[in-house]
This record gives sequence, C-alpha cells and structure tokens, in this order.
Amino acid sequence: MNVEFTGKEFRRLLDLVYIGNWILNSARGDDRFEDYDDLQEKLFSLCPQNGLSALAGYWQGHIYPSKAYEDGGIHEAIADYEDAVFFSILAEELARRDLGLENSDPEDFTELSERMEDYLDEFDKNGLGSVNVDI
Repeated sequence: MNVEFTGKEFRRLLDLVYIGNWILNSARGDDRFEDYDDLQEKLFSLCPQNGLSALAGYWQGHIYPSKAYEDGGIHEAIADYEDAVFFSILAEELARRDLGLENSDPEDFTELSERMEDYLDEFDKNGLGSVNVDI
C-alpha cells in the first residue's frame, strides 16, 4: 500500500496515532497493546525523511516521540479530552442517580438530558468547587 501525505497531513497523522495509542495504552501498565506501540514507532521512524527529525527520539534501539514532541501541546489536547469525558460521565452518573436510573435507561431521554445539562452548566461555572462528597 502506498499513501501520499503532505507534510501537514503527516504531522496530523502523527498526532492521531499518538493520541490513539495514549488512550489505548497509557493506563495498561505492562499489559500494553504492543502492535499499537509498533505502529507508532513505525510512523515516528519516518520523521527524519519528512523534515520532522525533532519529533522522533531514540532510546534502547527504539524510536519514540521525542520530548520536544510530547512537550509541544499534544498532552494539553489529551487533557482537554479527558476533562470533557470526565465531566460528561460525572454529569450522566449524577443525573441517573437523581432520577433513580442507575441500572436502567429511561423511556424518554429528555429528562435525563436536561438534568445532565444542569450539571454540565454547573461544572462549567464552578468546576468541582460545588461538588460535595459525604463519606
């Protein structure tokens, strides 16, 4: 298979592969999906021939995203995603609790959606500042 990319497209592909691998493997410890690591390494190995040498680093015979790459804003993008997912899941779980729907789905999602929006609005205004947990 041959695919042609512009420099900008290749750079975006690196980001997509890195983010995907991060989501799949960052929390797995030693039980990683190695085939995704291998694909990431394969793509980052192409950086030098595409004018992006600064984005690839070498360690113990393997090619990794460089510190410059990792410090270039990619983790901020991942953190934005993680925050959005966290608040969305929290809003849904709290709304389900409020409506007594922990283990079931409503026939009409309108009330659940409205309650979730209320929580999301609150989180937008105050983050976790107004969340209380009684233990």
